[in-house]
Amino acid sequence: MKKTALLLSSLLCITMMYAQKISYVVSFPNIAHHEASIALSVSGLPATQSAVFRMSRSSPGRYATHEFGKNVYDVKAFDKSGKPITVNRVDGDVYEVPKHDGFVKLEYILYANYPDGTYAGIDPQSIHLNMPATFMWVKGMDKAPIEVKFNIPQGKNWTIATQLKHTSDPTLFTAPGLQYFMDSPTKIGNLIWKEWMLKNPNGKSYQFRLALEAQCSDTLAATFATKIARIVKEAQAVYGEVPDYDYGSYTFIASINPYVFGDGMEHRNSTMISSGRVFDGNNNNLGVFAHEFFHCWNVERIRPKTLEPFNFEKSNMSNELWCAEGFTQYYGGLLMKRAGLQEEEGFLRAIAGLINTKENTAGAKRFSPVAVSRHAVFVDAGVAIDKTNYPNMYTSYYPYGGAIALALDLTLRAQFKNLTLDSYMTALWKKFGKTEVAYTVHGLQQVLAEVTGDAAFAADFFNKYINGTESFNYKPLLAKAGLVLKRTEEGRPWLGNVQFKDGMVIGSSTIIGTPLYEAGLDTDDQLVQVNGKPVISLSELLKSCKPGDKLELEYKHRGEPQTTTLVVGESPMLSVSTYEKEGMAVTEDMKSFRSKWINSQIE
Repeated sequence: MKKTALLLSSLLCITMMYAQKISYVVSFPNIAHHEASIALSVSGLPATQSAVFRMSRSSPGRYATHEFGKNVYDVKAFDKSGKPITVNRVDGDVYEVPKHDGFVKLEYILYANYPDGTYAGIDPQSIHLNMPATFMWVKGMDKAPIEVKFNIPQGKNWTIATQLKHTSDPTLFTAPGLQYFMDSPTKIGNLIWKEWMLKNPNGKSYQFRLALEAQCSDTLAATFATKIARIVKEAQAVYGEVPDYDYGSYTFIASINPYVFGDGMEHRNSTMISSGRVFDGNNNNLGVFAHEFFHCWNVERIRPKTLEPFNFEKSNMSNELWCAEGFTQYYGGLLMKRAGLQEEEGFLRAIAGLINTKENTAGAKRFSPVAVSRHAVFVDAGVAIDKTNYPNMYTSYYPYGGAIALALDLTLRAQFKNLTLDSYMTALWKKFGKTEVAYTVHGLQQVLAEVTGDAAFAADFFNKYINGTESFNYKPLLAKAGLVLKRTEEGRPWLGNVQFKDGMVIGSSTIIGTPLYEAGLDTDDQLVQVNGKPVISLSELLKSCKPGDKLELEYKHRGEPQTTTLVVGESPMLSVSTYEKEGMAVTEDMKSFRSKWINSQIE
């Protein structure tokens, strides 16, 4: 009897699961004022339970909260016959229908006027939708299939760009469940489309599409797409293949015009890029394309366990953003160089920036890459009005992780025959990406041990540089490539990287280890006299001193006169240049090392 009851219960659950369906209809009757009317119909709800609808508080690719519910209003609920039923607002972004018969139609108005990778924008010129900023969803129905219908405004000959599954109706799309749906940004407008195919070594081909919103000629758009195709090939060369995209295609959704806000956001089979520049087809925006495309491996499929599954109701803390975002930051620049879209001098400036982040920022000296990754819940476009001490306790995991990637790449090339960071990323792809098994920090260490065949090396690297804060010795690593690491302003006096407002008032936080910090000065303090003479400007002050000088400094703190002794320092900032530029002899081995590292990998 118990077995029969259990079987019947299981069959009932399966029947309900298959009966569950979520349908959206999106219309734009008030598009001039940035509003959408959204109807959400849900079937297969348990009739004995209240139905809970909510807006997201976070978005895939973002780790802090963003409170999308603030732009939803005029919420109404109806039964299957169209009769109004009760809907209660139980929290700022949560609505409850306490009684229903298994079906609920919820209607609401969305205001959207911030088109970028995180938010949404609705305008008579175009529609720009990030799904968590747009769509309410139903608690407990994460696995229910979803369809969405976009009613394009009358008279608009618009097309729709999205990674959602297409149907025979060009305005109707589907998704297998909530996670995929929320990861599928959508652009509707006068889009310029460019397409090309790319084959994997196994013979399977994939379609790549550029859906571009910009004021430009078809020829200029075609040239731009050709450059993106070169980046795609160089990224494919890193891993040996592109992923098996869910519906056989990958879409670059791009808005490059003065009416959007700058952002780039990766998604499983697409990327949403927005730039407020006027489109001229040059290479200025391509670094974002390189970065975001690399994510279709690193973070979308090679995915941290801390982000799986993504929680739309809260911030999403991760231990591994130094790898997911930081290694991608490194490869974004490297792919640009390999694709011939960045000059060598620009690439060297970029890696110098990474090195300065690791070696010359207080956050990287005090906190590990794992620790700063966890802080993303506050800094990843998070909103706050109070002042923070970030200059002294936080360094962005983007360049910090990029600096680690650089050091690991050069170390593998120097110490292990035929090994590179490409080798490591390929191994991560095979173990965690193709299998879609989420990884941990320890898993990353294990793969490094497997790739090098040296568990002690991997453990030492992670102990020192991933879980610790030790400095890298970049100089001999760069020398292998015939590159010189040197002080940018050797011998010049320096007080610290701070901004001054009018009247020699310090306008930003002073940083640990700098002369101003060690002398006890901070934001809003006013420099008055040095060695008994009035301070007119920073340049005048520095003109008369040198590193190591002790200055008697008078300043005001909240209007009260104070005195202190300040020891002049020397800027620690570093730059990278070639042996050739420095007039040094460069060997063939150095040239070969450099070429194998930064030149094209396409065979």
